[in-house]
Amino acid sequence: MRVVTKEWLQSIESLQEVPLDQLQWWIENSRHYELQEGDFLVKQGEETTGTHVIITGRLHLYITQKNSTQSLTTLEPKDITGYLPFSRGMVNMLDGRALATTQVMTFPFERMNALIHAHFELTQALVHIMSSRVRESTIIQQQNEKMMALGKLSAGLAHELNNPAAAIVRGSDALLKHLKLQPESFKAATSINMSVEQIDKANTKLFEVLSRKEVPVLTMMQRTRLEDEFADCLEGHAVLNSRELSENFVEYGFTCIDMDDFSKLIAAENLSPVLNWINNNLVTERMVNDIQAASKRIEKLVGAIKTFTHMDRGHDKSYTDIHSGIQNPLTMLAYRFTKGNVELVEDYDTSLPNIQAYVGALNQVWTHIIDNALDAMEVNNSGRLEIKTSRDREYVEVSITDNGPGIPEEIKNRVFEPFFTTKEIGKGTGLGLDVVSRIVKQHNGSLKVTSIPGRTTFDVCFPITET
Repeated sequence: MRVVTKEWLQSIESLQEVPLDQLQWWIENSRHYELQEGDFLVKQGEETTGTHVIITGRLHLYITQKNSTQSLTTLEPKDITGYLPFSRGMVNMLDGRALATTQVMTFPFERMNALIHAHFELTQALVHIMSSRVRESTIIQQQNEKMMALGKLSAGLAHELNNPAAAIVRGSDALLKHLKLQPESFKAATSINMSVEQIDKANTKLFEVLSRKEVPVLTMMQRTRLEDEFADCLEGHAVLNSRELSENFVEYGFTCIDMDDFSKLIAAENLSPVLNWINNNLVTERMVNDIQAASKRIEKLVGAIKTFTHMDRGHDKSYTDIHSGIQNPLTMLAYRFTKGNVELVEDYDTSLPNIQAYVGALNQVWTHIIDNALDAMEVNNSGRLEIKTSRDREYVEVSITDNGPGIPEEIKNRVFEPFFTTKEIGKGTGLGLDVVSRIVKQHNGSLKVTSIPGRTTFDVCFPITET
């Protein structure tokens, strides 16, 4: 094994200011040994044994949860790991395994008090290492949380945008094909010989039908029966393309009585070309409406993204409607409600005043809580999410309730701790509710959770600042 000297330890950047006599004491009070390839230095769940300095070799650190493994980092010579002064963790949170023959110097946990009381500079250096480790770990975990949240939102947006985008493509293709058929219909229409009075009467009848506000909602069987009856009615009046016309006319609320009225206003030889001309225009209108509806859906999603990311505003507090903030993540996560067979129940007090808040930060609050609720209900393959807003004295209160399995009593007080999570690796980092807690505190609000099996509620309150 390599002989560890105080000069070698002092060459470690974080130990450069530690006096040599303290480093020598550290060497003499430590255990020196070698790990063979595959040996464990630390095991997840076991009590920590001390502070470890990697002298030679390489050590792989990873975490295992529910049969899934996540690689964290690889330690090289001069890296320091394990227990550090004033650490609260007494249990290893990860596994450390040698990738090759690895020499380690371990300062035993039992001697830590002696180090703290007698060697200030060495203690200070090790505490600085601990602070740096916590800071770096927090940054990495927060980045992972952001990336996972971004991944979820991206998947949802891709799903939500795909449907209206596909509808626009289909509708535009169908509309183009339909317009190419118009010349034949136009030729038949121009050959019609009708007086101005007859045209006005037919036009009045047409708009009378189209202006009917209540078109009945039909089941598939009811619709099929009506289309068959309508097609028979058209055939009785010698109208061409009766089957195609029946589908569209029933959609717009036409009846056989209306066809009888048209037959009285229009000469028999003109009835078929007139009705086919009307049908062509109705088809065009329906296709344009479908394209318009799909376009508005995309516009709504883009608007939700813009508001969600707070792109169009500064980073100062502004007065905002709490309900618009809740709707943004609901729009972004709509696919998860459909996928998870989750019913959404909204009970809003629309008389609530606006609150002064960082709008982008509030979006994170609702997104994390709603996303967690949807995760919790996955085990049931269905669910019910209730969102209620109300006024509690000088506060706006938002209650979000799911009917998932609930939070066990023994961990309920830990759900807001950073890095605490019950989710599988890759599904959560334990920072979502910590972020929520910090944002609520930033707004001088309050946050609490109540949970029993089948009903978990997060109550979020924000102070009202009257304009």
